[in-house]
Amino acid sequence: MVSQIPPEFIVKIDYDTCRRCRRCVMNCSFGCMQFKDRVVPDHVKCVACHRCVTFCPESAISITKNELAYKDSANWLPETRQNILKQAETGGILLTGMGNPRPYQILWDHMLIDACQVTNPSIDPLREPMELRTFLGRKPNRLEFTRDGNDEIELSTELQPQVKLDVPIVFAAMSYGAISLNAHRALAMAAKNSGTLMNTGEGGIHKDLHSYADNIIVQVASGRFGVTSEYLNTSAMVEIKIGQGAKPGIGGHLPGEKVGEEISKTRMIPVGTDALSPAPHHDIYSIEDLSQLIYAIKEATDYTKPVAVKISAVHNVAAIASGIVRAGADVVTIDGFRGGTGAAPMVIRDNVGIPIELALAAVDQRLRDEGIRNNASILCAGSIRNSGDVAKAIALGADAVIIGTAALVAMGCRVCQKCYTGNCAWGIATQKPELVRRLDPQVGAERLSNLLTAWGYELQEILGSLGVNSIESLRGSRERLRGIDLDEQTLKLLGIKPAGIGQ
Repeated sequence: MVSQIPPEFIVKIDYDTCRRCRRCVMNCSFGCMQFKDRVVPDHVKCVACHRCVTFCPESAISITKNELAYKDSANWLPETRQNILKQAETGGILLTGMGNPRPYQILWDHMLIDACQVTNPSIDPLREPMELRTFLGRKPNRLEFTRDGNDEIELSTELQPQVKLDVPIVFAAMSYGAISLNAHRALAMAAKNSGTLMNTGEGGIHKDLHSYADNIIVQVASGRFGVTSEYLNTSAMVEIKIGQGAKPGIGGHLPGEKVGEEISKTRMIPVGTDALSPAPHHDIYSIEDLSQLIYAIKEATDYTKPVAVKISAVHNVAAIASGIVRAGADVVTIDGFRGGTGAAPMVIRDNVGIPIELALAAVDQRLRDEGIRNNASILCAGSIRNSGDVAKAIALGADAVIIGTAALVAMGCRVCQKCYTGNCAWGIATQKPELVRRLDPQVGAERLSNLLTAWGYELQEILGSLGVNSIESLRGSRERLRGIDLDEQTLKLLGIKPAGIGQ
């Protein structure tokens, strides 16, 4: 069958400037750049990863979107027609990577933060101490103290396991297999440098990361890849993954061609075997079943580590979260529909789930209404793009946020959405040795640490403008948020007032 699918991008080369060094040919992992008597691009293979543009020593390459003269239609967009052509030629499900790119309303961008003026003065973060530290885990209803024989006051309340974060930002669950070992190393090193956590995802933990245990969340997903007692104890926290924002109700699939010897050992599956995660956990069909797994993990870790449960943002998320907390979870992780992924059916990514902003507000309010908010911390994920999003999420009720795509972008990702091909030109979402070595873990860790440092400074500026000196003073303080261009129902769901209203 002759393909009728037009190229999505056009590669332009300035041959007067090009000195035929072939660096673009060596760097293109998708086979777009070929050398004959000069560099000749195969436009159909270009994914706009910008590797060739970045490393061209003469800046002779540019990439533009192929603006074909499709007949105008507000309903039948060029992208829609292109997807139909793909399925007409393949008969398969359209796969994609990263998060939902549809132009749905981004609620973070319609929330403004209130500021202090005279009656409640602002604080200068350059001259006054600002506390970004927070703790994840179950908090007691009250604290009790006793005096010892020397009249010293001691805490007598037994505290549940807590994990300290120096910044309220955690790296998202991305498995070894979905991303490279070098990417995992970079995340682990950055987490240690910044006093936070990285999440192994459902692919187990490579032996090289064992020394970073105090900064690692290990995940127990439906496939139970790599899950052993040693794995559970090589961590600061354990997370049970029920759902993922980019693909609620969908399992995982790591193709067999990605399962080399190291991934085989880490996931405990044969080399070359597809790693298939079923959609449900086959031992969890009720909250009671989930509670059994939570306490089995607590037993396996001697009750020394908080246990989190990760769910995707869906319409009954508040009731689900309530059940999870009552089942014994110490942390609830909520992942919104714009959350990233290595691979997902496009129809699921673009049409299933709800925004994290609405889910977060609903869960925080439900737990408060039931008097159990202090029984669990809340982590939220699903396209946290900057420090402003972080502050707004915490004001809506999160204890801390999770970043995935932002972390990948910091390491070099250009969001070309081709993670599932395994051809990542930046050495991140690939297992090909010649591509993996393009990512230097030390450089990646430095870039990630710089990002968290920069966001930390900006969070201090925001706190100063609010007249508070700790991030925990902002948590759940929706009075500090105002909505702009939001309808009355959305404002009600978020629990915030419209801009310009209120004393």
